[in-house]
Amino acid sequence: MALTDALGNLVRFVLLPGQRFDTVGVLPLIDGIAFGALIGDTAFDSNALVADLNERGAKVVIAQHPRRTTPLAIDTEMYKWRHLIENFFCKLKEFKRIALRAAWYTTLSGKSLTEV
Repeated sequence: MALTDALGNLVRFVLLPGQRFDTVGVLPLIDGIAFGALIGDTAFDSNALVADLNERGAKVVIAQHPRRTTPLAIDTEMYKWRHLIENFFCKLKEFKRIALRAAWYTTLSGKSLTEV
């Protein structure tokens, strides 16, 4: 789980076990950080998180779960900015490919990375 600024730059990053809900890691991730809005997808649509954001005075821009009884009004134009976090994860995957390729090359050639 990652927290980025408005430009898509990393602010905080937390790894969670795969069997945990995403909402479990949000509150520790945003603890101590001032922000005006939180953008997220339906995985972050929980009453506890929305209540915490309302207490902070932050704008809630989270896609609504279809079973939500009273839908919240969200800024649809601001929700489009969610692609910035998706772009961040694409960058991580790209660097992972580069690192794995370098590790494969060094084991194949028998050289260490400092020798390359």
